[in-house]
Amino acid sequence: VSTPEDQGLDPEVVKDLYCEASLLDDIYSVLVIKNGYLVAEEYYNDGSIDDRSNRQSVTKSFTSAFVGLAVEQGLVSVDQKMVEFFPELEDDIDDNRKRDVTVEHLLQMRGGYPWEEEDYLDALFSQEYVRQIVDLPLTADPGARFEYSNLSSHWLSVIVERASGQQTRDFAQQHLFDALGIQVGDWTEDKDGYDYGFGELGVRARDMARFGQMVLDDGVVDGQPILPAAWVQASLASYSDDHDPLNRHRIGKNYENVGYGYQWWKVEAGDHRYDAALGHGGQQIVLLHDQDMVI
Repeated sequence: VSTPEDQGLDPEVVKDLYCEASLLDDIYSVLVIKNGYLVAEEYYNDGSIDDRSNRQSVTKSFTSAFVGLAVEQGLVSVDQKMVEFFPELEDDIDDNRKRDVTVEHLLQMRGGYPWEEEDYLDALFSQEYVRQIVDLPLTADPGARFEYSNLSSHWLSVIVERASGQQTRDFAQQHLFDALGIQVGDWTEDKDGYDYGFGELGVRARDMARFGQMVLDDGVVDGQPILPAAWVQASLASYSDDHDPLNRHRIGKNYENVGYGYQWWKVEAGDHRYDAALGHGGQQIVLLHDQDMVI
């Protein structure tokens, strides 16, 4: 913990941020981390320091880290075909393009699966998500274009569980969350008992900040490498600049989404370019590399 002044921030600018936040009725927390120090923190509208209400699509960026840890351990390769982890579906797949979908395609949202919230809400609400690998139609060839897909993120969670032999929650706790001092609250499961890869992970705002700081620090926590730096760099690269599909998912009024990595957004706001985990309702983990700052 430090102060804005001691970390080189103008305290008046920070004050203005928090004054503006206090006027909103749909915000629960604002944290500013500068140079690795928590320099400002406040909670609003029944939010609290111990609140572990669910994080929506911010969860996807956590899922990316889980996959990275599985890759580091040799349990998964980004070049592996998705169907290798779902042998029970082999005889039911009638679109051979699905056999070409790789783990990396899922990470990049380039697997060819549709954005469920447009035409396939029944699939999203079914909670029978493994089966949707077969039932959901592809809207593009694998790798051809970006299309936001919640279930692609969920299948990554299933792959981590099947590859590791541990429930995703337990794998994440052992290999990531313990190092970050995070204890997960509720985390929704599908009908088959798999933790959601696309949302509803129960962590505190401070936990989001700790996770963001680790990514900002190339996977290092307290001097110890936890997530491989190469995975962080791959996660924060941009594989898609399809502005129309990306901009359908923009959050807020002051910026445009301009790219997508491994479950991380590439964003610009004015003169700033930054990486962000984004979730429904305005949830954000913002990484400002040039300022050594997490918001």
